[in-house]
Amino acid sequence: MATSGVREDKYRTFLYGEGEKNTKWRYGSPPNYDDVNKLFEEGRTQVWPSGSLEEKVQNLVKTWEMEMFNKTCFDDYKSVDPKNYTFSLNGRKPVTLEEKRKLGGGYNTFLQTTLPEKFRAYNPAEETVDSAHVAFRTAFPRGFALEVLQVYSGPPVIVYKFRHWGYMEGPFKGHAATGELVELYGMSIFEVDEHMKVVKVEFFIDRGELLGGLMKGATLDGSTAEAASTCPFLRGTG
Repeated sequence: MATSGVREDKYRTFLYGEGEKNTKWRYGSPPNYDDVNKLFEEGRTQVWPSGSLEEKVQNLVKTWEMEMFNKTCFDDYKSVDPKNYTFSLNGRKPVTLEEKRKLGGGYNTFLQTTLPEKFRAYNPAEETVDSAHVAFRTAFPRGFALEVLQVYSGPPVIVYKFRHWGYMEGPFKGHAATGELVELYGMSIFEVDEHMKVVKVEFFIDRGELLGGLMKGATLDGSTAEAASTCPFLRGTG
């Protein structure tokens, strides 16, 4: 069978093709999800039927996540309505895209905490979107895979349970790699408009479940930790 020759991703849209030729990518070009797709296919607990609600929700979430982590211009977002979009974590006050960016974006958005700073093993107030990206990409060189475990309601208000997982094969914040599986479970609500654009997102997670798994390794000395955190391969995540 002939193919168009245009690269595609099995689980994400708005990543390649004519519609993305002017997209401003955080690291200069579209991210490569080959490694994390392989991790997903090897480690998922559910294989949803093609065309099912569960598959559609899972692909929507993967696409949304890709855009949030990798596109720098709000106008390039195609899975969300940038003008009406809000994000909320664990019942906090919803924030707009601009307010979310001020929180540091990326991983920092999901790791907000009210803990006093001296108890923060990971402090989002001290991290930029790039430093956070380096930290997690170094810890999870094959990526941090996502699967939807169950969908409780369909659009316009999508409620689902999810699982993230990866193998800690690199250091994290002064802790040595363990090679162990690290998992994060949670619930989320996506509200979409009549065009299936996401306008409201709520996540409910326990950040300690993630960070606890990343801090089991032996403590590294400063020079070792600094050398390990300079990994230049930043694009294959989200």
